[in-house]
Amino acid sequence: MRKQRDYRLLWTARTISVTGSEVSKLAIPLTAVTLLTASPSQMGILTAAASVPVLLFGLQSGAIADRLTRHRPLMIACELVSCAAAVTIPIAWLLGILNVVWLVAVALVIGTAGVLFKAANFPHLAAVVDPSQRTEAMAGFHASYSVASVSGPGLAGLLVQLLTAPLAVLAEAFAFLTSALLLRTIRTPEHNTPSASRSMWRDVVEGLKTSVTHPVLRALLGAGVTINFFAMAYTAVYMLYMLNTLDIPKALIGALIALSGAGGLLGAWLTARLSKRYGENRVLLISVIFFPIEILAVGLLTGPLWWKLSLLALTSTITGGIVVAFATCMGAITLRETPPELRGRVNATTTFAVQGVLALGGLAGGFLAELVGLRPVILICAAGIALSTIWIWTSPLRPHHRRTVNT
Repeated sequence: MRKQRDYRLLWTARTISVTGSEVSKLAIPLTAVTLLTASPSQMGILTAAASVPVLLFGLQSGAIADRLTRHRPLMIACELVSCAAAVTIPIAWLLGILNVVWLVAVALVIGTAGVLFKAANFPHLAAVVDPSQRTEAMAGFHASYSVASVSGPGLAGLLVQLLTAPLAVLAEAFAFLTSALLLRTIRTPEHNTPSASRSMWRDVVEGLKTSVTHPVLRALLGAGVTINFFAMAYTAVYMLYMLNTLDIPKALIGALIALSGAGGLLGAWLTARLSKRYGENRVLLISVIFFPIEILAVGLLTGPLWWKLSLLALTSTITGGIVVAFATCMGAITLRETPPELRGRVNATTTFAVQGVLALGGLAGGFLAELVGLRPVILICAAGIALSTIWIWTSPLRPHHRRTVNT
């Protein structure tokens, strides 16, 4: 894939853009807390603002993408709009007019542009990459997310220290601008045939119908929703459990999270190679089995600190790789199984469902921990994520061998 100029440009654009977004995840909340003395409720609204666009516009964005002959102009426009929105934060701060409402508005604009970008990027990949290389291409994208998750927070901390939080947001604006310029230099022509549109509602319903009636797409959707619900329930109590139950030092929790990102890089590298030899279906079938391992280990973990850290480091790294392997194959199979005229809507439906369920999972984990305690919730989450195996292993993704009788 490194030899393909246009994919290299697309991958670089996404890596830079996602890394810039990781910087803003720290810089914008720090701006709200340190400079604007935001209240807890305001911080809650600011945090939620990043997810609201997925719920409001997620399904419609897929219908819009499927109506386009060319997807790249929309992607470029989204990056430029996000750049302009991010730039307003340091400008407003220098002018003395920055407030929490401004930050929320910027988060909504960037979030909406991001939803449209992702809806267009999924079918655009089919124009840039040959069908035989889509899994490698997906693995490359997930590797970039792992790079961003490892390097983004450290870069954000450095920039905030050197420039102050509002000026650090300029790094995000620069990332969006660089991404737009790189996308502009892609030469591969797009020959997408727009779907026959009747109305926004009917287009959205068609995408929903395809996602839940196609046996493979339904299995992927069900597994994704199941995994994300219980993973977010686990995330809601993770920090408290690590600090109060396992007595893990605060400084080492960040290192364990970074190991998950490093595992993601390894997972992307292995997935590209294993899928060539065994196929995406088999890699997906095996990877889903290992999803509960880290959470189950955390829930059962006892003993001295060195043993806890050793096991957590190992399981965190493995899980990082498993998550990337599953997500990569899920994306490649979705692209393979979905009719070209429905790719935008099916991808948007999946994104809407798996992202929308995050808030429900977080609420469920927090409230359930109040009732039954932290460790039981951890074990419930491990059992819950294991249910995703049923979705995948009872679907057509599992090969069915017929017995033959010799006479």
